[in-house]
Amino acid sequence: MKSNQKKLSAKQQQDLFDILQERFEKNMPRHKSIEWAKVKARLEAGKEKIWSLYEMEQTGGEPDVTGIDKKTGEYIFYDCSPESPKDRRSFCYDHPALEARKEHKPANSAVQAAEDMGIELLSEDEYRSLQQLGKFDLKTSSWIKTPADIRKLGGALFCDRRYDTVFVYHNGAESYYAARGFRGSLRI
Repeated sequence: MKSNQKKLSAKQQQDLFDILQERFEKNMPRHKSIEWAKVKARLEAGKEKIWSLYEMEQTGGEPDVTGIDKKTGEYIFYDCSPESPKDRRSFCYDHPALEARKEHKPANSAVQAAEDMGIELLSEDEYRSLQQLGKFDLKTSSWIKTPADIRKLGGALFCDRRYDTVFVYHNGAESYYAARGFRGSLRI
């Protein structure tokens, strides 16, 4: 059940930490040389971002640590669900695209949903980096950050993995499909 407030109860937070730790320990190749104790300490110090991680988890993203920013010391979490997160599908790209639809509007846009969750859509480089850690989006696709010049012309970009290759495609930003969602990132 999604929360309408941006604070978690002690139990929700502990349950989230337990899930994150279990996932972290099961997927060590994603974060070689990173220690869970240090990640947990950073999570406990960055309470304002815990809610965003919770939202990533609640919408099916299966967030996991995928790296560390050497300059800032921030741990980087990506949605690592095998397919595009199930509760973030059937969204058009952004709010202007949503508003442009005359009929059959989707429930939301990927950009707005990510903003509401306090996360960022993956860029093309981040998406490709994620794909180095496993095989994702074999049946689904995910919207990615779209360059302003493409968006200005009405387009938006999405990615998937087929034939053991990562593909970047384009679509009208107002389009939406049951098998297309979005993946996000969060720095803590």
